[in-house]
Amino acid sequence: MASHLQERFEALIGKRLTIRLHDPEGGFRDIVGILENTHSLRNRHGQLIEFSHDQIFIWREVIAKP
Repeated sequence: MASHLQERFEALIGKRLTIRLHDPEGGFRDIVGILENTHSLRNRHGQLIEFSHDQIFIWREVIAKP
């Protein structure tokens, strides 16, 4: 599955995404930002957040309304 996400995320570099990750303590946490590469995104505060494809529960592209 990671290779499938790798290909999909390569096409989305530079786009805004929201990604829900499995939290190690249980539950989930959401990250939102511009995808920098297939394993990191930059949030609105300028922080680079790295993640593993194994942590992903669900994700989607955020499309701005015109």
